[in-house]
Amino acid sequence: MNRYLVTGGAGFIGSMVVRLLLERTDRVVVVDDFSSGKEENLREVASGVDLRAADIRHFDRIEGHFRGITHVFHLAAIPSVPRSITEPVPSHESNIDGTFNVLRACDQARTRRVVYAASSSAYGDTEVLPKTESMTPDPLSPYALQKLVGEYYMRLFTTCFGVETVSLRFFNVYGPRQDPTSQYSGVLSVFMSSLLDRRAPTIFGDGEQSRDFTYVEDVAGLCLKAAEAQGVAGRMYNAGNGGRYTLNEIWRELCRMEGVSIQPKYGPPRAGDVRHSQADTAAAKRDLGHSPRFTIEQGLKQTLDWYRQSLKPA
Repeated sequence: MNRYLVTGGAGFIGSMVVRLLLERTDRVVVVDDFSSGKEENLREVASGVDLRAADIRHFDRIEGHFRGITHVFHLAAIPSVPRSITEPVPSHESNIDGTFNVLRACDQARTRRVVYAASSSAYGDTEVLPKTESMTPDPLSPYALQKLVGEYYMRLFTTCFGVETVSLRFFNVYGPRQDPTSQYSGVLSVFMSSLLDRRAPTIFGDGEQSRDFTYVEDVAGLCLKAAEAQGVAGRMYNAGNGGRYTLNEIWRELCRMEGVSIQPKYGPPRAGDVRHSQADTAAAKRDLGHSPRFTIEQGLKQTLDWYRQSLKPA
């Protein structure tokens, strides 16, 4: 019988992975230190969640939670390029030391498969698009480097210790439960709250930087497929939609959906940000059965509807 554990399972993406897992099992273990995750993200599925507060930076506090677990989804991280520059030490400890601790615990528990949330930021600012898994990494920030080191550790734990791992390079994931209040929030969560408040968001740069925005349920679905796929241990795959949209285009589309016209503000570009990003998804489709269900318009509408309900005054 399969038993599942999600690190960072109270977070934005992790809580969606938990929801999809609960469609196939009646119990999921979640390990989270609530540095960015929130217990309320799991409120409606709480009856199926075994929630354990623990920090992956401390091996002795997490290793016991992995006993008897067959599949681990490692999503716990400090997922911010700007924060990795302003606060490099906690970012390093969580994203590198924490990942190593998770792998140690998996090896000790004889976990069957680990799915790791890697990052497309590892590619850097390549001129060639879309970005394929064969490209040489060129990380531009501590966060990008940290997530790349995590990939290498995943592969090494497969080749040296026999722990099956699959790394998924997440592109720009958006959707319900993404926190818009942090200074390190994803751009689309900031767009959503700004739009509903009828105020102008601040776009860093000229807004013509482009991203492969990917709806959270598509990414979570790919995580589950990666947990079951055969013959893929030790490999890395892009986890995007294969599309590309500028920030200006996304803001205009959101304004169109709401029937308003609000001009954004513009600030200086942020250090470590890449200019353009787009995933080549051929390998993920071939080996993992990746088949995104949501168009950008569908994903934006569902996300906007969720924010409209969640940000409604009590």
